[in-house]
Amino acid sequence: MELQLKALTTDFLIIGGGTAGCYAALTFTEVSGGNVLIAEKANIKRSGCLAAGVNAINAYIVPGKTPEDYVDYARRDAEDIVREDLLRTMAEGLNRTAAKMERLGLTILKDEQGQYVTRGNRNIKINGENIKPILAGAVASCPQITVLNRVNVFDYIIKQGRIQGAYAIAVDEPVLYVISAKAVLCATGGASGLYRPNHPGFSRHKMWYPPFNTGAGYAMGIRGGAEMTTLEMRFIALRCKDTIAPTGTLAQGVGARQINALGEVYEQKYGITTSQRVYGTVTENLEGRGPCYLRTAGITKTQEEDLQKAYLNMAPGQTLRWIESRQTPGIKNVEIEGTEPYIVGGHTASGYWVDVNRETTIRGLYAAGDVAGGCPQKYVTGAFAEGEIAAKAAARYMGCERELSYSVIYDSSTDRFEGCNGNKHESEAFSHSIINGNTLDKSEGCGGSKCEGKVISQSTIYGNTTDRFEVSNGSGSEITPPDMEEACNKKRWLEGFLNTLEAPCTTDELEEAMQAVMDEYAGGIGSNYRFSEKSLVIAEDRIRKLEQQSGLLGASGMQELVYILELQERLTLCRSVMAHLAARKETRWHSFAEYTDYPDSSDKWKLYVNSKLEDGKLNMIFRPLVQEGEKYEH
Repeated sequence: MELQLKALTTDFLIIGGGTAGCYAALTFTEVSGGNVLIAEKANIKRSGCLAAGVNAINAYIVPGKTPEDYVDYARRDAEDIVREDLLRTMAEGLNRTAAKMERLGLTILKDEQGQYVTRGNRNIKINGENIKPILAGAVASCPQITVLNRVNVFDYIIKQGRIQGAYAIAVDEPVLYVISAKAVLCATGGASGLYRPNHPGFSRHKMWYPPFNTGAGYAMGIRGGAEMTTLEMRFIALRCKDTIAPTGTLAQGVGARQINALGEVYEQKYGITTSQRVYGTVTENLEGRGPCYLRTAGITKTQEEDLQKAYLNMAPGQTLRWIESRQTPGIKNVEIEGTEPYIVGGHTASGYWVDVNRETTIRGLYAAGDVAGGCPQKYVTGAFAEGEIAAKAAARYMGCERELSYSVIYDSSTDRFEGCNGNKHESEAFSHSIINGNTLDKSEGCGGSKCEGKVISQSTIYGNTTDRFEVSNGSGSEITPPDMEEACNKKRWLEGFLNTLEAPCTTDELEEAMQAVMDEYAGGIGSNYRFSEKSLVIAEDRIRKLEQQSGLLGASGMQELVYILELQERLTLCRSVMAHLAARKETRWHSFAEYTDYPDSSDKWKLYVNSKLEDGKLNMIFRPLVQEGEKYEH
């Protein structure tokens, strides 16, 4: 199979059309006249962590609380390893972004006095099953935004420490995209699937975090030489057993306490931070006092009905299980368990090392949401806030406020540039479209209307003799032309997988082997989340060998090629996670990073453990904490 080479240009490339990505796109159009291209692996209408909806906004400054209170909460939960400057700027945007979502159509529940209905100290209740379609609809109505659905971005284009775009492949057609941009936002989410899940085999994708979030953003950053932070702070969710449904609705909605099989409340014994709640459950089971539960027996009929409705909204399997077994939560306590570890910067502090503008150490590359480090407890509104911050910073970086520009496509099959309507550039062309794969679907743009707009200061030059192209789009600075020799090398590398007729193993086999290694030797469920120096050495050796084997895989089509790239992303991230686990020689977060050689925490490790890949070697960097009132800049 041969790949078709297509080149795209845009002002602002957003990788990932989820929570942070969509909000960033909307913000960018409000503050800038530049154009936006969102590259989304799935379909933007139901992609990312909001795909199935949520029943609460988990990060909100409720009456009587302040942003500083939220910062204090997040710092305590992370045992001090946070960036307070990032937390503060995020917290200041929580209520603003929630209000904007309400204006877009999100239903936020209100009491008889018209005030938001709170749930606990930091939450408000919503009817959020349709939160992602609302967000996607707002994006679709904006003429400056183009959405490229069913396209998998797999590598950055970086020259001299500055971002220039990214490489991507279509999921459904044999196309390699070379996307040039003035600035890029990575909003790809966190990483699942590194460890063997609660339900391996056929049901392995029945997990807490989206199974299609493979750590692509982390892996691209690691390979590109970006500095990463706190990858050792893994996240392990405490969930309803078997269904992997959330437990927060039970704990906060009806005040359910954690109890062991003897009926003893044990949560205060171990602590109530997120990691301590998991650790207490693991320890109670190991010491013979399990299984463990959330105590719901005896709640009122009204509370029971509210719970069943709430779970129908976000985890219907839990409600169906209650109904099918006739063991509703008012009758029987809900058994709980920990999940496999994830890397997710929306809950912990793991991800890109960024400044307050959410710019990474690669100039012009920004990160927001679960992929950005240093700022835990973001949840939905925190991801919105970071997308907003990054988009405003990117607009300033480009200097393209309120100027109109236009996305351009180069098609190698026709050797010409085309506008988004498939026609050669003339005085008028579509300024917006939704792109599925590489098929331009004009009917979806701007609510199905024919969005025509003037192309201003648009000129294109393609030089056949140099096999390079240049674009000037009148937005105040030139888009750096792509290196077509490099692009052709990428094309040949990908075609190597597509044209391998017989491979010694399959992607699934290597993925299962990777998860088994991580589970046994790098602190998974099977080892009760514990690891040692020796076990990490074994894991590193075996993951390295699997990485080498992944280069021998074959793909019969584009979807299988995506699976290969996803596996390689996970393997890259596994090695960095293990390096971080080994580098922090303490146990600061029980279960999240249970280091048996160093079972206690130490004040000397109140610092950031960072890493950067340089000349093929992952170098560890130790940075002092950013103190209260301070602000870090690159």
